[in-house]
Amino acid sequence: MAKYAVAPTGRARTFGENEIIVSKTDLKGRITYANDVFLKVADFTESEVLGQPHSIVRHPDMPRAVFKLLWDVVEAKREIFAYVKNMAKGGDHYWVFAHVTPSLNARGEIVGYHSNRRSPTDAQVAAIEPIYEALLAEEKRHANAKDGLAASRRLLEDTIAKTGMPYEEFIFAL
Repeated sequence: MAKYAVAPTGRARTFGENEIIVSKTDLKGRITYANDVFLKVADFTESEVLGQPHSIVRHPDMPRAVFKLLWDVVEAKREIFAYVKNMAKGGDHYWVFAHVTPSLNARGEIVGYHSNRRSPTDAQVAAIEPIYEALLAEEKRHANAKDGLAASRRLLEDTIAKTGMPYEEFIFAL
């Protein structure tokens, strides 16, 4: 299935504070499991997402630097928490507070990834949005995508460093 060529609508979707979006992927980031909450919020059927790259729900407002950080951490066999703006099949968006972990086999090798996502508060979204807007603007400022990603990653690191907190504290302080 090709990635959906859908433009963002600007309409927000929500899910309940007691609901959890769950998905699992293989080593390449292809979806191997999606729970009913994921399917409902993203407005996909199970057959539409299984085997597809998790980026099927990627919103164009998300800075690449955030995903680079996420992948760097989970590939190092550590967990990460991150705010992510996703896009449903029809172009609506929804924010999540994601907890992503690598899935390890008995030998300690990564065999896939697992993510649980909760609905963030309006205040948390309001705190992270301007940071993500600045990161995305920095990425777009560069003609070369690789240079844009590197500059955005430096900006993310500088933004966090200015708080005097490590990333893990910073993300929970929002």
